[in-house]
Amino acid sequence: MAQVTIRPLKNGPYQVSGMPPLVDAEGALSPVDEDPIYLCRCGQSASKPFCDGTHKKVGFQADGYVRVSTGR
Repeated sequence: MAQVTIRPLKNGPYQVSGMPPLVDAEGALSPVDEDPIYLCRCGQSASKPFCDGTHKKVGFQADGYVRVSTGR
């Protein structure tokens, strides 16, 4: 498998590259045929877990990834 990267896009979905397999709630494997894929982060997509662009209509706002110190 190629290296997988997950990148949260500012005010948008997660961009997932590297074609990881997706597993549904019942444990069934769903093959991925696109690279990258975009996963919903706003919770409003009609095609979850995939992004359908609804985040733009609902005004979803979230920064991209921000490293948080764990205090270790």
